[in-house]
Amino acid sequence: MDARETLETRETEVHEIDVAGLPTPEAQGMILRELRTLTERATPFAAVLLMPAPDERPSGTPATDRIRALKELRPGLTAHCRGLAFVAPADILEERAKAIHSGDKLWGCPTTATQDAEAARAWARSR
Repeated sequence: MDARETLETRETEVHEIDVAGLPTPEAQGMILRELRTLTERATPFAAVLLMPAPDERPSGTPATDRIRALKELRPGLTAHCRGLAFVAPADILEERAKAIHSGDKLWGCPTTATQDAEAARAWARSR
């Protein structure tokens, strides 16, 4: 599965990371890896993240490890990311919803969330 798709939009590239069919732990790992790759390129970008349905009992990497990895990514996201648009089901867990909507505090860049992939793509292109 190729998780990345790039659309050229002025000087900011819009990348799509599709993890919708993956279990939550795999999806979280792939998102962190893809965002790390994008920040290492050191060029402006926005990303649309197609999120998986919620797991009843998520497992995998402990939350502290994911938070540590995100903290390491934050400077690169702040410098290069123009926005993250999450496409998530309406019934995501409250903890995941808070993380998605935490924008600059957690991610270091603006975020938005929607259930509509086209709306997310439009938002990302406008960044």
